[in-house]
Formats: sequence, C-alpha cells, structure tokens
Amino acid sequence: MSDTPTPYHINSEGYYGEFGGAFIPEMLYPNVEQLRLQYEAILSDPGFQEEFHQLLKDYVGRPTPLYHARRLSAHYGCRIYLKREDLCHTGAHKINNTIGQILLAKRLGKKRIIAETGAGQHGVATATVCALMGMECVVYMGEIDIRRQAPNVARMKMLGASVVPAISGSRTLKDATNEAIRDWIQHPTDTHYIIGSVVGPHPYPDLVARFQSVISQEVQIQLQEQENRSYPDYLVACVGGGSNAAGLFYHYLDQDQVSIIAAEAAGEGITSGKSAATSALGKIGIIHGSKTLLMQSEDGQITEPYSISAGLDYPGVGPMHAHLFKSKRADFISITDQEAMQAALKLTQLEGIIPAIESAHALAVLEQRKFEEHQVVVLNLSGRGDKDLATYMEFYNLK
Repeated sequence: MSDTPTPYHINSEGYYGEFGGAFIPEMLYPNVEQLRLQYEAILSDPGFQEEFHQLLKDYVGRPTPLYHARRLSAHYGCRIYLKREDLCHTGAHKINNTIGQILLAKRLGKKRIIAETGAGQHGVATATVCALMGMECVVYMGEIDIRRQAPNVARMKMLGASVVPAISGSRTLKDATNEAIRDWIQHPTDTHYIIGSVVGPHPYPDLVARFQSVISQEVQIQLQEQENRSYPDYLVACVGGGSNAAGLFYHYLDQDQVSIIAAEAAGEGITSGKSAATSALGKIGIIHGSKTLLMQSEDGQITEPYSISAGLDYPGVGPMHAHLFKSKRADFISITDQEAMQAALKLTQLEGIIPAIESAHALAVLEQRKFEEHQVVVLNLSGRGDKDLATYMEFYNLK
C-alpha cells in the first residue's frame, strides 16, 4: 500500500476516506495485528501468487466468461455483458476469496477456520476449501438463514463443516458475524476467521477486495477482446457487504470514464421498516470492527435489516462502498424485493440463466436506468439461483 493512495483505494492507516479502521476488543488485537503485519508480504510472495492463481484456474474454473447477453441487450437497448461468477466452482464469486484466505491461513500457521454466512455461498466456499486443505471448519449462520437456505446448509455439512445457528437478534447475517467474532476471541492462536465480504476491521476489507479483484482484472482482458477496449461505460453489481462489487469495481475505481452503479436491497420499500438500503437509511457508525455507514436508531442501536435475499440482509456496507457513496464515485440504487424477483424472471426467460436473488438486484437496475444503444454495461452475475429455488417457487407459486 502506498502512503499516497489513489482517492478510492485504501490508505496506509486502513481507511477509505473517512471509513475503515480497526475498532476491535483488546482480546482480538493480536489476531488482527498479526494479519495486518504479514498479509501484504504474503500476498506479494511469488510462491503464494502462483499457488493462488493455479487453484483459481484448475479448481475454481477461472477465467469466468464475460457473456454478451444479446436478447437482454436487445430488450434494454444497449450492449450488456454478464460476468459469469455464477459459473465458479460452488456457484458464486465467494470461492475467489476463500481460496486466497485459506492459503494465507496456512502460511500464518493456523489449524482451524471459522466463517460467517448469510445466503450460505460463503459458508459453502469456506467449507469447500477447508475440505481441500484438510482443515477444521466451523460456520456460523443465522437461524432464519439456515431455514431459507437449506440446500447450502446440507452442502456445508457434506463437506465436513460444523454449522452453528445464531439465535440472537434478527438471527441473520449480522448475528452470525457476532457469533464468529466471539469464537475468534476464544480461540486466538490456532484459528483464522475467513470474513466473506469487504467488511470488518482492517486489513479485511482490503484483503477481500484484492482477492476478488481477479474479476475486474479478467473483465479488462475480455472487453479488449470483445469490444476492442478494456473498459465499459457502466459497471453494475449488487451490494450487501459488497465483495462481488468490490471485485468488479477494483481496477476501474480511478477510471473516471467508467460509471459505477451499486444496487442495494430496499426490501419492501425504503420507508417500510423492512429494508436493507444502507445508503438511503444509514448513518456513520461502527459495526464489526469498522467505521462505515450502517442502519441505526437515533440512540445508535443497530436496526434490523430485511431483504428477500439472505446475502443482502445486512445493516451496513463495507467501508470501500461507504466511501464510494459519500464521494459520489458510485451511484447507489435501492431495489425492492418485487423488482429483484421480476428481474430474475426476465433474465431466466430471455437468456436461460437463473440468477441468485442477490444478483437479481443488480439486474433490476436495467429497468431503472436508461442506457444508450452504443453503451457497454458490464453486470456482475455474482451467483447462480439454485440456492434460491425454494424462494422463487414460493414467490411465483411454482409448486
């Protein structure tokens, strides 16, 4: 990291503008400090990079295609490309980060892995790499999410992970993260916490963004091949914590000719009381060790988020995205459950691709924004919809 960073990347103190940092209990300090002091040297080691990229190629299945969605493009009157992260092993972009962090954990001498998960994709990806590397795995998941993401829970258990329900609060992603942090405090020496998004104390937001930046790195090459230029006019991705978005945006953050759109979950409506629209409802505060934007009451209590999408059901947003919003580098658009579900059906019936409900929030942006015929829009299809079939069946009465 440079001491004179570009405006949208992290600085040497672990901040994106005014957001970021490490606000952690004293008992967690040794864990986080060990990671902070060693992660850059480990990531820059040629042996680490070689092993990481070999696994991305041979195990994950990278590079993922940049697919020109011709029927979708014709419908919306522009050139739409889908970055097919849904074709990664385990069905989402999450595996990029877990491969990187498991290799990092091994080099730090850790023997046990813990993780949090909402939609279950990060839990599955963590359980997968733990099976690959022969490491103990414990995944914390909200009790409500365990019910609505049963197929992913079964996959984690098949892979040998222990799935522990979080039964406090809203019993969703926020509470699963709280439980994972408590576990880490109790196991400071032998355990590495694989955070699944660009949230948490420094260096996690930067660490996860770097591992996910392979997405935008590939887009640059693929666009050059297909459009004879390395950049699009627009990038579109859904944002909960925001790891898939960070990966898509990463190499374009300082390219002003590229417009960035982040889709967040409005649930039943921004003012409904059942929403996760952090940019619209959030104020500056601290959650899970990071200063960022989060939904909170007048007296600073975190308010419960809601989204039909388990992966976007989070009351905050990663500090990179908080900075992109505050600096106006990115436009944040709030998408309701209804809008996301309709966008999912449209993609399915126009292109034969069933998306994760998280990704469907990004797809719904196409209904809200008008693009020109010549403009190139790259949209991150962050996960596939297998895990959400029960929700789709209920919503569309497909039983």
